[in-house]
Amino acid sequence: MGNRLTKIYTRTGDDGTTGLGDGSRTAKDSPRVEAYGTVDEANSCIGMVLATDAVPDDVRDCLERVQHELFDLGGELCIPGHLAITPDYVTRLEQALDGYNEGLPALKDFILPGGGPGAAACHLARTVCRRAERRVSTLGREEAINPDALRYLNRLSDLLFVIARILARAEDGTEVLWKSGRSGGAA
Repeated sequence: MGNRLTKIYTRTGDDGTTGLGDGSRTAKDSPRVEAYGTVDEANSCIGMVLATDAVPDDVRDCLERVQHELFDLGGELCIPGHLAITPDYVTRLEQALDGYNEGLPALKDFILPGGGPGAAACHLARTVCRRAERRVSTLGREEAINPDALRYLNRLSDLLFVIARILARAEDGTEVLWKSGRSGGAA
C-alpha cells in the first residue's frame, strides 16, 4: 500500500475544499464529492447490516465483497477519469440477486422497511444506495461518468431489497406489508 496516514487532520479542508484523488481541489459540496460521499454512506450502512446477528454466512460474504466494490466505486468517483467499475461488477450483482430472489415468495404487496434490526438496517442501506445513484446521476449531467457505475448502484439497491426480505425472515419470519393509511371514513 502506498502512502499511510500518520496524521488524521491536515487543515487543508478548512476553507471548504477537499482534495480529489488526482491532486486537484474542489468544493466539499460539489456533485463529485456528494457522489462519492454518498457511496461511502451506503458502505457504512452495509457495515451496520453486517454488525447484526441475523446475516447468514453466504449473505455476509456477498455484502463484504460489495463493501470492497463500493470502495472501488468511491475511488473511481474521487479520481476524475479513473475507471474501476466494469460490467463484471454488475453481472456479479445480477447473479447474486437472481440467486437470492429465487427462494423468496412472489411479491403481491409493497413492503414497509422493518422486519427486524438487520432487515431494517438493510432497507436503510438500500435507500442510501438509491441516493448515491441519484448523486452519481447528478454528477453525470456535469461531467462524463462511467455508465457501469450507475448500473452497479441500481442493481445494488435491488439486491439490498432482496437481502432485507431474507433478513426479515431470518429474524422473525415476517415482512411488514403496506396497507393504505386511508380508511373508508372521513379524510
